[in-house]
Amino acid sequence: MQAQDGVPPIPLDGRTLAIESLVAIATGMANITVDPAALARVGARHAVLRAAREHGAVYGANTGVGANRHESTGDSVDHGLRLLRSHCAGVGPVEDDVTARAAMIVRLNQILAGGSGVSRHIAEALAAAVHDGAVPTLHPWGAIGTADLSALAELGLTLAGERPWRHGAGPTTTIDATDALPMISSSALTVATAALALTSVQAQLRASIVVAALSFLALRGNPEAYDPAVHRARAHPQQAKVAASLQALVAGCGPAVRIQDPFGLRVVPQVTAPAVHAARELQGVLTAELNAAVENPLVTDDGVLHHGQFHTATLATALDAMRSAFLPVLSLSSARLGLLMRPDLTGLRAFLASGPPGSSGMMISEYVVQDVLTQIRVGMQPTAAGTLSISLGLEEHASFATQGARALRTMTALAPMMLAAELVAAVRALRMAPGRLTEGLALRAFAMADKALEADEDDIPLGASLEQAAALLPQLADL
Repeated sequence: MQAQDGVPPIPLDGRTLAIESLVAIATGMANITVDPAALARVGARHAVLRAAREHGAVYGANTGVGANRHESTGDSVDHGLRLLRSHCAGVGPVEDDVTARAAMIVRLNQILAGGSGVSRHIAEALAAAVHDGAVPTLHPWGAIGTADLSALAELGLTLAGERPWRHGAGPTTTIDATDALPMISSSALTVATAALALTSVQAQLRASIVVAALSFLALRGNPEAYDPAVHRARAHPQQAKVAASLQALVAGCGPAVRIQDPFGLRVVPQVTAPAVHAARELQGVLTAELNAAVENPLVTDDGVLHHGQFHTATLATALDAMRSAFLPVLSLSSARLGLLMRPDLTGLRAFLASGPPGSSGMMISEYVVQDVLTQIRVGMQPTAAGTLSISLGLEEHASFATQGARALRTMTALAPMMLAAELVAAVRALRMAPGRLTEGLALRAFAMADKALEADEDDIPLGASLEQAAALLPQLADL
Protein backbone atom coordinates (compact mmCIF):
# COMPACT_ATOMS: atom_id res chain seq x y z
CA MET A 1 0.00 0.00 0.00
CA GLN A 2 1.47 3.29 -1.11
CA ALA A 3 0.66 6.47 0.77
CA GLN A 4 -1.03 9.25 -1.17
CA ASP A 5 1.24 11.92 -2.59
CA GLY A 6 1.36 15.10 -0.57
CA VAL A 7 0.11 13.49 2.65
CA PRO A 8 2.66 14.09 5.42
CA PRO A 9 3.94 11.01 7.23
CA ILE A 10 2.58 10.30 10.68
CA PRO A 11 5.18 10.16 13.47
CA LEU A 12 5.18 7.15 15.77
CA ASP A 13 6.66 7.80 19.19
CA GLY A 14 4.84 5.37 21.50
CA ARG A 15 2.83 8.16 23.10
CA THR A 16 0.65 10.13 20.67
CA LEU A 17 -0.86 7.76 18.10
CA ALA A 18 -4.55 8.45 17.48
CA ILE A 19 -7.10 6.04 16.03
CA GLU A 20 -7.59 8.27 12.98
CA SER A 21 -3.86 8.11 12.30
CA LEU A 22 -3.78 4.36 12.77
CA VAL A 23 -6.54 3.94 10.18
CA ALA A 24 -4.82 6.33 7.75
CA ILE A 25 -1.59 4.33 7.91
CA ALA A 26 -3.27 0.93 7.78
CA THR A 27 -5.33 1.85 4.73
CA GLY A 28 -2.37 3.32 2.87
CA MET A 29 -3.53 6.92 3.12
CA ALA A 30 -0.36 7.95 4.98
CA ASN A 31 3.07 6.60 5.80
CA ILE A 32 5.13 6.76 8.98
CA THR A 33 8.23 8.19 10.50
CA VAL A 34 9.72 6.85 13.73
CA ASP A 35 10.83 9.15 16.52
CA PRO A 36 14.60 8.72 17.06
CA ALA A 37 14.22 9.37 20.78
CA ALA A 38 11.73 6.54 21.02
CA LEU A 39 14.12 4.19 19.23
CA ALA A 40 16.88 5.23 21.60
CA ARG A 41 14.56 4.44 24.52
CA VAL A 42 13.92 0.99 23.06
CA GLY A 43 17.64 0.32 22.89
CA ALA A 44 18.27 1.54 26.42
CA ARG A 45 15.48 -0.59 27.87
CA HIS A 46 16.79 -3.65 26.03
CA ALA A 47 20.12 -3.16 27.82
CA VAL A 48 18.25 -3.03 31.15
CA LEU A 49 16.50 -6.32 30.30
CA ARG A 50 19.75 -8.06 29.39
CA ALA A 51 21.38 -6.85 32.59
CA ALA A 52 18.44 -8.11 34.67
CA ARG A 53 18.68 -11.47 32.91
CA GLU A 54 22.29 -11.78 33.92
CA HIS A 55 21.48 -11.20 37.57
CA GLY A 56 18.38 -13.32 38.10
CA ALA A 57 15.26 -14.90 36.67
CA VAL A 58 13.35 -12.81 34.14
CA TYR A 59 10.10 -14.30 32.92
CA GLY A 60 10.38 -15.45 29.32
CA ALA A 61 13.94 -14.18 28.90
CA ASN A 62 15.67 -17.01 30.78
CA THR A 63 12.64 -18.99 31.97
CA GLY A 64 9.81 -20.84 30.37
CA VAL A 65 6.37 -19.25 30.17
CA GLY A 66 2.96 -20.08 31.59
CA ALA A 67 3.13 -23.12 33.82
CA ASN A 68 6.80 -23.49 32.79
CA ARG A 69 7.72 -20.17 34.37
CA HIS A 70 9.88 -21.82 37.06
CA GLU A 71 11.98 -23.74 34.52
CA SER A 72 15.29 -22.10 33.69
CA THR A 73 16.33 -21.96 30.04
CA GLY A 74 19.91 -21.06 30.92
CA ASP A 75 21.88 -19.56 28.06
CA SER A 76 19.95 -21.35 25.31
CA VAL A 77 20.55 -19.43 22.09
CA ASP A 78 17.45 -20.77 20.34
CA HIS A 79 14.99 -20.23 23.20
CA GLY A 80 13.45 -17.20 21.47
CA LEU A 81 12.72 -18.92 18.17
CA ARG A 82 11.45 -22.04 19.92
CA LEU A 83 9.07 -19.89 21.94
CA LEU A 84 7.73 -18.21 18.80
CA ARG A 85 7.36 -21.50 16.95
CA SER A 86 5.53 -23.16 19.82
CA HIS A 87 3.11 -20.25 20.18
CA CYS A 88 2.38 -19.87 16.47
CA ALA A 89 -0.78 -21.94 16.11
CA GLY A 90 -1.34 -20.68 12.55
CA VAL A 91 -5.03 -21.61 12.41
CA GLY A 92 -8.26 -19.77 11.74
CA PRO A 93 -9.23 -17.33 9.00
CA VAL A 94 -6.51 -15.10 7.58
CA GLU A 95 -6.81 -11.47 8.65
CA ASP A 96 -7.32 -8.99 5.82
CA ASP A 97 -4.50 -6.68 4.79
CA VAL A 98 -5.79 -3.58 6.57
CA THR A 99 -6.26 -5.42 9.87
CA ALA A 100 -2.85 -7.10 9.60
CA ARG A 101 -1.16 -3.76 8.91
CA ALA A 102 -3.07 -2.11 11.74
CA ALA A 103 -1.84 -4.81 14.12
CA MET A 104 1.75 -4.19 13.00
CA ILE A 105 1.36 -0.45 13.56
CA VAL A 106 -0.15 -0.92 17.02
CA ARG A 107 2.62 -3.31 18.01
CA LEU A 108 5.32 -0.99 16.71
CA ASN A 109 3.93 2.01 18.55
CA GLN A 110 3.57 0.03 21.77
CA ILE A 111 7.20 -1.12 21.45
CA LEU A 112 8.22 2.51 20.98
CA ALA A 113 6.60 3.26 24.35
CA GLY A 114 9.71 1.59 25.72
CA GLY A 115 8.47 -1.02 28.16
CA SER A 116 9.01 -4.24 26.24
CA GLY A 117 12.79 -4.66 26.40
CA VAL A 118 12.86 -5.91 22.83
CA SER A 119 15.98 -5.26 20.76
CA ARG A 120 16.17 -2.01 18.84
CA HIS A 121 16.70 -3.86 15.58
CA ILE A 122 13.30 -5.58 16.04
CA ALA A 123 11.61 -2.18 16.23
CA GLU A 124 13.58 -0.98 13.21
CA ALA A 125 12.66 -4.04 11.15
CA LEU A 126 8.99 -3.73 12.05
CA ALA A 127 9.08 -0.02 11.18
CA ALA A 128 10.67 -0.80 7.81
CA ALA A 129 7.95 -3.37 7.07
CA VAL A 130 5.22 -0.88 7.88
CA HIS A 131 6.90 1.88 5.90
CA ASP A 132 7.38 -0.33 2.82
CA GLY A 133 3.83 -1.72 2.88
CA ALA A 134 4.73 -5.34 3.66
CA VAL A 135 1.84 -7.46 4.98
CA PRO A 136 2.24 -10.69 6.96
CA THR A 137 -0.16 -13.59 7.03
CA LEU A 138 -1.85 -13.51 10.43
CA HIS A 139 -4.18 -16.21 11.74
CA PRO A 140 -6.11 -14.88 14.73
CA TRP A 141 -7.11 -17.94 16.72
CA GLY A 142 -5.31 -18.40 20.00
CA ALA A 143 -6.14 -15.18 21.87
CA ILE A 144 -8.41 -14.75 24.89
CA GLY A 145 -7.82 -11.14 25.88
CA THR A 146 -4.52 -11.64 27.68
CA ALA A 147 -2.27 -11.14 24.61
CA ASP A 148 -2.51 -12.11 20.95
CA LEU A 149 0.21 -14.68 21.42
CA SER A 150 -0.36 -16.80 18.34
CA ALA A 151 -0.82 -14.02 15.78
CA LEU A 152 2.13 -12.02 17.11
CA ALA A 153 4.29 -15.14 17.15
CA GLU A 154 3.43 -15.47 13.48
CA LEU A 155 4.49 -11.87 12.93
CA GLY A 156 7.72 -12.54 14.83
CA LEU A 157 8.53 -15.59 12.72
CA THR A 158 7.83 -13.56 9.60
CA LEU A 159 10.33 -10.94 10.74
CA ALA A 160 12.76 -13.77 11.46
CA GLY A 161 12.41 -15.06 7.89
CA GLU A 162 10.76 -18.35 8.84
CA ARG A 163 7.39 -17.43 7.34
CA PRO A 164 6.88 -15.51 4.07
CA TRP A 165 5.40 -12.05 3.79
CA ARG A 166 1.98 -12.30 2.15
CA HIS A 167 2.45 -9.03 0.30
CA GLY A 168 5.57 -6.98 -0.24
CA ALA A 169 9.17 -7.70 0.58
CA GLY A 170 9.51 -7.16 4.27
CA PRO A 171 12.84 -7.26 6.08
CA THR A 172 14.26 -10.14 8.09
CA THR A 173 16.09 -9.85 11.37
CA THR A 174 17.45 -11.99 14.17
CA ILE A 175 15.40 -12.80 17.26
CA ASP A 176 17.26 -13.88 20.36
CA ALA A 177 16.13 -15.22 23.72
CA THR A 178 15.29 -11.76 25.07
CA ASP A 179 13.16 -10.74 22.06
CA ALA A 180 10.51 -13.44 21.69
CA LEU A 181 8.27 -12.86 24.69
CA PRO A 182 8.49 -9.04 24.42
CA MET A 183 7.41 -9.38 20.80
CA ILE A 184 4.24 -11.33 21.56
CA SER A 185 3.28 -9.91 24.96
CA SER A 186 0.61 -7.59 23.57
CA SER A 187 -3.00 -7.53 22.38
CA ALA A 188 -2.07 -5.53 19.28
CA LEU A 189 -4.31 -7.49 16.91
CA THR A 190 -7.26 -7.22 19.30
CA VAL A 191 -6.71 -3.47 19.65
CA ALA A 192 -6.35 -3.05 15.88
CA THR A 193 -9.53 -5.03 15.23
CA ALA A 194 -11.43 -2.98 17.79
CA ALA A 195 -10.11 0.34 16.48
CA LEU A 196 -11.11 -0.43 12.91
CA ALA A 197 -14.54 -1.61 14.06
CA LEU A 198 -15.02 1.52 16.16
CA THR A 199 -14.24 3.69 13.14
CA SER A 200 -17.04 1.88 11.28
CA VAL A 201 -19.44 2.24 14.21
CA GLN A 202 -18.88 5.97 14.45
CA ALA A 203 -19.58 6.45 10.74
CA GLN A 204 -22.65 4.21 10.90
CA LEU A 205 -24.05 6.15 13.84
CA ARG A 206 -23.68 9.43 11.99
CA ALA A 207 -25.28 7.91 8.89
CA SER A 208 -28.14 6.44 10.94
CA ILE A 209 -29.15 9.93 12.11
CA VAL A 210 -29.28 11.18 8.51
CA VAL A 211 -31.30 8.15 7.39
CA ALA A 212 -33.68 8.59 10.32
CA ALA A 213 -34.22 12.21 9.25
CA LEU A 214 -35.22 11.08 5.74
CA SER A 215 -37.65 8.60 7.26
CA PHE A 216 -39.01 11.39 9.46
CA LEU A 217 -39.76 13.51 6.39
CA ALA A 218 -41.29 10.60 4.52
CA LEU A 219 -43.56 9.86 7.50
CA ARG A 220 -44.43 13.56 8.08
CA GLY A 221 -43.10 13.47 11.62
CA ASN A 222 -43.61 15.90 14.47
CA PRO A 223 -40.38 17.86 15.20
CA GLU A 224 -41.42 18.66 18.77
CA ALA A 225 -39.60 15.49 19.84
CA TYR A 226 -36.29 17.12 18.89
CA ASP A 227 -36.90 20.49 20.55
CA PRO A 228 -33.94 21.62 22.71
CA ALA A 229 -36.23 22.21 25.69
CA VAL A 230 -37.12 18.52 25.73
CA HIS A 231 -33.51 17.43 25.95
CA ARG A 232 -32.45 20.05 28.47
CA ALA A 233 -35.06 18.57 30.78
CA ARG A 234 -33.04 15.35 31.07
CA ALA A 235 -29.54 16.03 29.89
CA HIS A 236 -28.02 12.61 29.31
CA PRO A 237 -24.64 12.64 27.54
CA GLN A 238 -24.87 13.21 23.78
CA GLN A 239 -28.69 13.25 23.69
CA ALA A 240 -29.03 16.99 23.06
CA LYS A 241 -26.42 16.80 20.29
CA VAL A 242 -28.27 14.01 18.52
CA ALA A 243 -31.53 15.92 18.83
CA ALA A 244 -29.87 19.07 17.50
CA SER A 245 -28.55 17.17 14.49
CA LEU A 246 -32.01 15.83 13.74
CA GLN A 247 -33.57 19.24 14.18
CA ALA A 248 -31.11 20.74 11.69
CA LEU A 249 -31.73 17.94 9.20
CA VAL A 250 -35.52 18.30 9.21
CA ALA A 251 -35.66 22.09 9.57
CA GLY A 252 -38.46 23.56 7.51
CA CYS A 253 -40.47 20.35 7.45
CA GLY A 254 -44.18 20.49 6.70
CA PRO A 255 -46.93 20.39 9.31
CA ALA A 256 -46.99 17.29 11.51
CA VAL A 257 -49.92 14.95 10.83
CA ARG A 258 -49.81 13.39 14.33
CA ILE A 259 -49.73 14.84 17.81
CA GLN A 260 -47.29 12.05 18.74
CA ASP A 261 -45.19 9.94 16.43
CA PRO A 262 -44.41 6.24 16.78
CA PHE A 263 -41.32 5.44 18.82
CA GLY A 264 -39.23 4.89 15.68
CA LEU A 265 -39.24 8.65 15.12
CA ARG A 266 -39.84 10.02 18.59
CA VAL A 267 -37.04 8.31 20.53
CA VAL A 268 -34.16 8.53 18.06
CA PRO A 269 -32.15 10.90 20.32
CA GLN A 270 -32.74 8.79 23.43
CA VAL A 271 -31.72 5.55 21.67
CA THR A 272 -28.79 6.91 19.66
CA ALA A 273 -27.17 8.93 22.44
CA PRO A 274 -25.99 5.94 24.53
CA ALA A 275 -24.29 4.49 21.46
CA VAL A 276 -22.54 7.78 20.70
CA HIS A 277 -21.45 7.97 24.35
CA ALA A 278 -20.22 4.35 24.32
CA ALA A 279 -18.23 5.07 21.15
CA ARG A 280 -16.51 8.02 22.81
CA GLU A 281 -15.68 5.91 25.86
CA LEU A 282 -14.30 3.09 23.70
CA GLN A 283 -12.23 5.59 21.74
CA GLY A 284 -10.61 6.75 24.95
CA VAL A 285 -9.83 3.20 26.02
CA LEU A 286 -8.38 2.28 22.64
CA THR A 287 -6.28 5.43 22.43
CA ALA A 288 -4.71 4.47 25.75
CA GLU A 289 -4.06 0.94 24.45
CA LEU A 290 -2.38 2.24 21.29
CA ASN A 291 0.20 4.09 23.36
CA ALA A 292 0.60 1.68 26.27
CA ALA A 293 3.56 -0.31 27.48
CA VAL A 294 1.63 -3.48 28.27
CA GLU A 295 4.33 -6.14 28.12
CA ASN A 296 5.01 -8.58 30.94
CA PRO A 297 7.54 -8.11 32.35
CA LEU A 298 7.68 -4.32 32.10
CA VAL A 299 11.17 -2.92 31.62
CA THR A 300 11.80 0.45 33.24
CA ASP A 301 14.95 2.51 33.67
CA ASP A 302 15.28 0.99 37.13
CA GLY A 303 14.76 -2.67 36.31
CA VAL A 304 12.16 -5.30 35.45
CA LEU A 305 8.67 -5.61 36.95
CA HIS A 306 6.41 -8.65 36.64
CA HIS A 307 2.70 -7.78 36.58
CA GLY A 308 -0.77 -8.36 35.12
CA GLN A 309 -0.99 -5.34 32.82
CA PHE A 310 -1.64 -7.63 29.85
CA HIS A 311 -5.18 -8.25 31.12
CA THR A 312 -7.58 -6.21 28.95
CA ALA A 313 -10.60 -6.06 31.26
CA THR A 314 -11.23 -2.38 30.60
CA LEU A 315 -11.21 -2.92 26.84
CA ALA A 316 -13.49 -5.94 27.11
CA THR A 317 -16.02 -4.00 29.17
CA ALA A 318 -15.97 -1.05 26.77
CA LEU A 319 -16.47 -3.36 23.79
CA ASP A 320 -19.44 -5.06 25.46
CA ALA A 321 -20.93 -1.65 26.22
CA MET A 322 -20.45 -0.54 22.62
CA ARG A 323 -22.22 -3.54 21.16
CA SER A 324 -24.99 -3.34 23.74
CA ALA A 325 -25.60 0.34 22.94
CA PHE A 326 -25.39 -0.04 19.15
CA LEU A 327 -27.96 -2.83 18.90
CA PRO A 328 -30.95 -0.62 19.88
CA VAL A 329 -29.96 1.88 17.19
CA LEU A 330 -30.21 -0.88 14.61
CA SER A 331 -33.44 -2.31 15.99
CA LEU A 332 -34.97 1.18 15.91
CA SER A 333 -33.96 1.44 12.26
CA SER A 334 -35.83 -1.80 11.60
CA ALA A 335 -38.85 -0.31 13.38
CA ARG A 336 -38.77 2.73 11.10
CA LEU A 337 -38.61 0.46 8.08
CA GLY A 338 -41.80 -1.16 9.32
CA LEU A 339 -43.42 2.26 9.67
CA LEU A 340 -42.49 3.11 6.08
CA MET A 341 -44.34 0.02 4.87
CA ARG A 342 -47.65 1.21 6.41
CA PRO A 343 -50.06 3.21 4.25
CA ASP A 344 -51.83 4.61 7.32
CA LEU A 345 -48.61 6.38 8.29
CA THR A 346 -47.13 7.28 4.89
CA GLY A 347 -50.31 8.07 2.99
CA LEU A 348 -48.81 5.94 0.21
CA ARG A 349 -49.42 2.40 -0.95
CA ALA A 350 -48.58 -0.53 1.28
CA PHE A 351 -44.90 -1.53 1.09
CA LEU A 352 -44.33 1.57 -1.07
CA ALA A 353 -45.42 -0.42 -4.09
CA SER A 354 -45.71 1.45 -7.39
CA GLY A 355 -46.78 -1.27 -9.82
CA PRO A 356 -50.15 -2.86 -10.60
CA PRO A 357 -52.51 -3.98 -7.80
CA GLY A 358 -50.92 -6.77 -5.77
CA SER A 359 -47.38 -5.44 -6.25
CA SER A 360 -45.13 -6.25 -3.27
CA GLY A 361 -42.88 -3.20 -3.41
CA MET A 362 -40.34 -3.39 -0.60
CA MET A 363 -42.07 -6.15 1.35
CA ILE A 364 -39.04 -8.47 1.25
CA SER A 365 -36.78 -5.79 2.76
CA GLU A 366 -38.31 -6.40 6.19
CA TYR A 367 -37.36 -10.05 5.96
CA VAL A 368 -33.80 -9.14 5.03
CA VAL A 369 -33.53 -6.72 7.94
CA GLN A 370 -34.94 -9.15 10.50
CA ASP A 371 -32.58 -11.87 9.24
CA VAL A 372 -29.58 -9.57 9.64
CA LEU A 373 -30.77 -8.23 13.00
CA THR A 374 -31.13 -11.76 14.34
CA GLN A 375 -27.63 -12.60 13.12
CA ILE A 376 -26.38 -9.65 15.16
CA ARG A 377 -28.39 -10.64 18.22
CA VAL A 378 -26.89 -14.14 18.16
CA GLY A 379 -23.49 -12.60 18.92
CA MET A 380 -24.64 -10.29 21.70
CA GLN A 381 -23.57 -12.29 24.77
CA PRO A 382 -21.19 -10.17 26.88
CA THR A 383 -17.72 -11.58 26.31
CA ALA A 384 -16.45 -10.29 29.66
CA ALA A 385 -18.73 -12.81 31.38
CA GLY A 386 -16.56 -15.74 30.27
CA THR A 387 -14.39 -17.83 32.59
CA LEU A 388 -11.58 -20.33 32.08
CA SER A 389 -8.71 -22.24 33.67
CA ILE A 390 -5.69 -23.06 31.48
CA SER A 391 -1.94 -23.67 31.64
CA LEU A 392 -2.22 -26.35 34.33
CA GLY A 393 -4.62 -24.13 36.27
CA LEU A 394 -2.10 -21.32 36.77
CA GLU A 395 -3.95 -18.93 34.46
CA GLU A 396 -7.48 -18.82 35.79
CA HIS A 397 -8.99 -15.68 34.30
CA ALA A 398 -9.21 -13.82 30.99
CA SER A 399 -11.05 -10.78 29.63
CA PHE A 400 -12.03 -12.19 26.21
CA ALA A 401 -11.66 -8.70 24.77
CA THR A 402 -10.48 -10.39 21.58
CA GLN A 403 -13.83 -12.04 21.07
CA GLY A 404 -15.56 -8.73 21.86
CA ALA A 405 -13.51 -6.98 19.17
CA ARG A 406 -14.35 -9.65 16.62
CA ALA A 407 -18.04 -9.48 17.55
CA LEU A 408 -18.06 -5.71 17.06
CA ARG A 409 -16.36 -6.14 13.69
CA THR A 410 -19.05 -8.63 12.65
CA MET A 411 -21.74 -6.26 13.86
CA THR A 412 -20.36 -3.39 11.78
CA ALA A 413 -20.14 -5.62 8.72
CA LEU A 414 -23.84 -6.49 9.01
CA ALA A 415 -25.23 -3.12 10.11
CA PRO A 416 -24.94 -1.31 6.75
CA MET A 417 -27.51 -3.59 5.13
CA MET A 418 -30.04 -2.70 7.82
CA LEU A 419 -29.51 1.04 7.43
CA ALA A 420 -29.49 0.60 3.65
CA ALA A 421 -32.97 -0.96 3.69
CA GLU A 422 -34.34 2.00 5.63
CA LEU A 423 -32.58 4.44 3.31
CA VAL A 424 -33.98 2.83 0.16
CA ALA A 425 -37.49 2.89 1.64
CA ALA A 426 -37.25 6.51 2.77
CA VAL A 427 -35.94 7.64 -0.61
CA ARG A 428 -38.65 5.69 -2.42
CA ALA A 429 -41.33 7.31 -0.26
CA LEU A 430 -39.90 10.79 -0.84
CA ARG A 431 -39.74 10.19 -4.57
CA MET A 432 -43.45 9.35 -4.42
CA ALA A 433 -44.19 12.43 -2.29
CA PRO A 434 -41.49 15.00 -3.10
CA GLY A 435 -43.44 17.79 -1.46
CA ARG A 436 -42.33 16.44 1.93
CA LEU A 437 -38.71 17.38 1.33
CA THR A 438 -37.22 20.42 3.05
CA GLU A 439 -34.54 22.88 1.98
CA GLY A 440 -32.09 21.84 4.72
CA LEU A 441 -29.40 19.20 5.10
CA ALA A 442 -31.90 16.43 4.54
CA LEU A 443 -32.43 17.68 1.00
CA ARG A 444 -28.72 17.26 0.33
CA ALA A 445 -28.87 13.74 1.68
CA PHE A 446 -31.87 12.94 -0.47
CA ALA A 447 -30.21 14.36 -3.57
CA MET A 448 -27.14 12.16 -3.02
CA ALA A 449 -29.29 9.08 -2.49
CA ASP A 450 -31.66 9.87 -5.34
CA LYS A 451 -28.71 10.06 -7.71
CA ALA A 452 -27.06 6.88 -6.43
CA LEU A 453 -30.01 4.52 -6.06
CA GLU A 454 -31.79 2.40 -8.64
CA ALA A 455 -34.57 4.45 -10.22
CA ASP A 456 -36.83 1.57 -11.31
CA GLU A 457 -39.32 1.02 -8.48
CA ASP A 458 -41.42 -1.71 -10.06
CA ASP A 459 -41.32 -5.19 -8.55
CA ILE A 460 -37.67 -6.00 -9.21
CA PRO A 461 -34.94 -7.61 -7.09
CA LEU A 462 -33.85 -5.15 -4.38
CA GLY A 463 -30.25 -6.32 -4.13
CA ALA A 464 -28.71 -3.67 -6.36
CA SER A 465 -30.51 -0.84 -4.56
CA LEU A 466 -29.57 -2.18 -1.12
CA GLU A 467 -25.92 -2.51 -2.09
CA GLN A 468 -25.90 0.98 -3.60
CA ALA A 469 -27.44 2.38 -0.42
CA ALA A 470 -24.95 0.58 1.81
CA ALA A 471 -22.07 2.00 -0.26
CA LEU A 472 -23.55 5.50 0.14
CA LEU A 473 -23.65 5.45 3.95
CA PRO A 474 -20.07 6.74 4.48
CA GLN A 475 -20.89 9.80 2.39
CA LEU A 476 -24.05 10.46 4.36
CA ALA A 477 -22.01 10.14 7.56
CA ASP A 478 -19.84 13.05 6.43
CA LEU A 479 -22.73 15.46 5.80
